[in-house]
Amino acid sequence: MSSIINDEFGSMLILDRMNTDPQQDALYPFALDELLCKETGKGGPPLCHIWRHPRSFIIGLRDSRLPGAAKACAWLEALGYKTAIRNSGGAAVPLDLGVVNLSLILPKQGAGDERFRGDFERMYDLIRAALAHTGVSVDKGEIAGAYCPGDFDLSIGGRKFCGIAQRRQANAFVVQAFVIADGSGQERAGLVREFYDRAGKGAETGDFPQVESSSTASLAELAGVGPHAAASFAEAVKNVIRSRQTAEGIAASAAKLTLPGTREVQAMADQLRQRYAPK
Repeated sequence: MSSIINDEFGSMLILDRMNTDPQQDALYPFALDELLCKETGKGGPPLCHIWRHPRSFIIGLRDSRLPGAAKACAWLEALGYKTAIRNSGGAAVPLDLGVVNLSLILPKQGAGDERFRGDFERMYDLIRAALAHTGVSVDKGEIAGAYCPGDFDLSIGGRKFCGIAQRRQANAFVVQAFVIADGSGQERAGLVREFYDRAGKGAETGDFPQVESSSTASLAELAGVGPHAAASFAEAVKNVIRSRQTAEGIAASAAKLTLPGTREVQAMADQLRQRYAPK
């Protein structure tokens, strides 16, 4: 795990938002990431934002352009899901209290820093380190039939439990991962498949992921992490970061930390909703 032992993790602060208001806007954590990333780009500290959100369904920009997207989102909302379009890459993902979301918010390393794959690798190494105690082998590479597919799908035994996306600004970036920690991966995949069945009517099959329910599982199903898998995984991530922190680094970062207020974050969420609304 040598690639995560560096100055960024030595001075990285942890923002733990595992227990947040269930009525909160589904775009609130994405808006918070956007604002924190701006602060990091202006000299603020590197951060790991750990969060989860109850009963939400987040779609990508490409998903939002499917012919039946509006009707599919209305169907989800009738089932009690909050829907939103995210500003980072990737496709549709369901979020709930069994899904742990990680955001690594880091400064770019000088002009021309476009190390996309290296930044994904950093998240991969962090997650792999957090699961080292389970003895399972965490693989990376696209899993056929998984929802939100990508080169950095993380899997155990051929079944996906994590996807990674990225959002880059002028001077900093956010690497976001959703980790299916608890519950049924198959049920979540089935929900995404039904969304695409509805949203993709009238589109070419290549315009959206072809989801197979058997492609996805949770850490509770794959790694035997036991009860309270979401909380256990989040704690494991924090322990990995704490083991790399230095007293000097944390003191310096704490002195530079500025957290946006609730109204500022909500205003950004409203701005993101308008900016990425289907045209």
